[in-house]
Order: sequence, then C-alpha cells, then structure tokens
Amino acid sequence: MYHGISSNSPRLWIFDLDGVVYRGSEPQPYAREFVLHIRSRGNLVRFLTNKAAHSREDYAQILTSLGIPTSSAEVMTSGYATALYLAEKGTAGKTVYRIGEEGIDRELSSFGFRVLKNGESPSEKIDYVVVGMDRSFTYEKLARAQKAILDGAKFIATNEDPTLPVENGRLLPGAGCMVAAVRVATSTEPFVVGKPHVYSLQKLLETTNMTPEQTVVVGDRLDTDILAGKRIGATTVLVLTGVTTKEQAEAAAEEMKPDIIVETLQELIPCT
Repeated sequence: MYHGISSNSPRLWIFDLDGVVYRGSEPQPYAREFVLHIRSRGNLVRFLTNKAAHSREDYAQILTSLGIPTSSAEVMTSGYATALYLAEKGTAGKTVYRIGEEGIDRELSSFGFRVLKNGESPSEKIDYVVVGMDRSFTYEKLARAQKAILDGAKFIATNEDPTLPVENGRLLPGAGCMVAAVRVATSTEPFVVGKPHVYSLQKLLETTNMTPEQTVVVGDRLDTDILAGKRIGATTVLVLTGVTTKEQAEAAAEEMKPDIIVETLQELIPCT
C-alpha cells in the first residue's frame, strides 16, 4: 500500500489533465479506468488544469468523450480560477484586456466583466490585464498590454507554464512565454493564479468541504502539480506518462519531491 492512500475513507482526488488524463487528443494509459474505479469507491474527483484556452464546459465535454462522464462543476481551469479571483474583488464596471483565447473570455464574461479583445479601443480605464495562452499572440497585443499596465491596470497571469505537451511527445510554447514577454515589457510582476500557486486548489477544497489530509493531487509536472499539492499539504502522486522522468523526480528538491511515483495510474488501483 502506498503511504498516504487507502481505501478506508472517501477522498478528494485532483487530477491534472495534459500528461495525466490525456496528451493532446490521445487518452493516457489507464486514466479512464482509474478515474471510474475511484469514483465507484465513493471518492470525489476534480480536474484542475493550468490551461485556459477552453472553458470548463469544453473540458467536461472532452473528458466525457474519452469515457469519463464529467460536469463543468468538476473542472477548474486557470481561466475560471482567474475569473473567481477577480470577482472576489468586485466586478461592477470592471474592464479587462486579455491576451488569451475564447475560454478566458467566456469565464470572465460569466462573472460580469467587460472583456476587451484586440482591435477594441475603450474610452474607459482598463482595470486588469489578464494574460494566458494565446496562439495568435502579436506585437500589437503586447504593446496594448504594456500600455494598460503602465497606465495602472493590474497584471494577472493565468499560469506560467513554459511549454504545452502535445501528441507524439512534442512540446509547444506555453502561456508562460506570453507572460514573460509582458513582464519584460512592463518591468512588472504578475499575480499568478494557476499552479504552483495554491488559489485554485484552495477553492476546490472549499467547495468540496475536504481537508488537505483527505486530498490527493495527481500530476505530471514537478514545478506545478506536485509543488502546488505539497504547498497545501496534500498527498502527491507523479505519473510518468507526461513530461517528467523518474530520475528527475528522484533528484528533485524536497519541496517538489512527490510522495508517490507511478508509471501509470493502473499501479494505484490495488490500494484504492
């Protein structure tokens, strides 16, 4: 039996998506079987992704299409977490300029923010610049974000992931590349919502009434998934189907060293 995991009481399992449940459009080995197994044992399951290109509804549909029936309430994206964070500060009359994609727009708009896209020229002050993954990132977008921040807008980053894993083991530039450009252009540090920062994890614990001791965080990145899980005091599981090797995990600093390392999620079935 793995330390920190037992079948004696229900737990909250928080899964990363890319590299854990799927990679690109391909499902990861045994992810579906394991999620269905732990649900059948009375555990709560939530999915937490640093990606913000799609909405929670989109990710729920993707998971359901992979044979893991999922509602939007079971998904937390960095875009939704960003909208939650800003909403706590009040949404009335607030204007957001975003570098990102439709998923961020939908989440922010659902909380009543006015979301400006490239080409729109507001007469009012921009309150926040939100930066996430943007596959249409341009110099013009960077210049507009720079001006807004230098004029007083708060700089918010959905996440700082440097790379995005896709099919066939390839990596593409991640949201962190856009965040870095804005940081350099403005000499301003952003407030980062996504992992390894703990805001989104804390929200999941609040909404499920679970404690860190009852929580298991499953991921494939040491510097986001595992670090965030350890910061809140959860049991952490690194699955080697993503971007991290066993050698890297074993050599990691203590703050990023996972409690459990598995080749695939199938290894956890006997003890859950």
